[in-house]
Order: sequence, then C-alpha cells, then structure tokens
Amino acid sequence: MLLYGTTNGGLMISFDDTDYGETDILKGLLAGVAGGLLASFLMEQFQAAWSATSQAMQSSQRRGGRKPDPATVKAANVISEKVTGHKVPKDYKSLAGEAVHYGMGATTAAVYGVLAEVAPIVTVGDGAAFGAGVWALADELAVPAAGLSRPAREIPLTTHLYALASHLVYGWITETVRRAVRRAL
Repeated sequence: MLLYGTTNGGLMISFDDTDYGETDILKGLLAGVAGGLLASFLMEQFQAAWSATSQAMQSSQRRGGRKPDPATVKAANVISEKVTGHKVPKDYKSLAGEAVHYGMGATTAAVYGVLAEVAPIVTVGDGAAFGAGVWALADELAVPAAGLSRPAREIPLTTHLYALASHLVYGWITETVRRAVRRAL
C-alpha cells in the first residue's frame, strides 16, 4: 500500500508492505493470476464499449473490406504452426485469440503478483504503472517486433490512446483484485 505524508515541508512516499504480514511468492502468484483473469475480461468489456462508441460516432465513412486478424489471433496462428504445422482453423480463430489474450493477461499478472510480494513499489499508481508498462512493452514493442501488427509509428494516435486506456483499466483491475485476493489468502 502506498502511503503519502509530509516531513519538514517535503513529500514523503513510502510503501506499507505489512498488509499481509508475510512475503509469500505462491500467494502472490495466485492473487496475480486471479487479478489478471478478471482484468482481462473487463479489459475486453471496456474495449467493446469503446469500439461501439467509436462506431456510433463515425458516420457513413466506414471502410469496406475484410478486417485483418487481431494480434492475438496472429499469435495463436504462429503458436499453432510451430506446434501442429498448421494455422488455426477459421472456426476456431476467435477462441484461439481469446486463449492468447487470457493467457497473456494471466501470465503477466502472475509475474506482477510475485513482484508485488518482493518489491511492493511495482504496485505504484494502484496498478496503473503496471498497465502502462504492459502496454509499452507488449503493444508498442513486442507485438510490432514480432510482426503481429504494423510498426507503432504507422498506427494512428487514437489507436495508441485506446490501447493505453485499455491497459490502464487492465492494470488497475489487476491490482485491485490482486490486493483483495492476497488479503483473503
């Protein structure tokens, strides 16, 4: 827990890492996974609401044609080709993309949960820094570098803002749930 106070006119920031009374890596990992799974679900809901609002605000200027697969489906295809030698069948693309999304959300949050046990500073901003970090490392660097999206410089600013906002939601929910689960354990 982040505590703020003043000393001699200056701002003091410290972390109260006695919330749980112990450092337990396994409990941190489990709490992180729980937070990451719920946060991944709610991040999708946020994205769906954002997309619906954006579409409603756009008039008849919609582009025709087929939309490219999202990065999660592209990642699922890469994994499937390496494991089976075949791309994900068309009927399973959506499910495979969801598996990648939830797998990534749970995995990064598991690491976050462990780090929160040993270095509570990672929880700064109630998970916002974590969400922004995942956005920067995954969306802005790793996904384009892996060829799963266009380079970041070719993506409109509004798309970057949408992705950042989505990941801030993910980070905040991950931390909120992680903290509650960790206290319960």
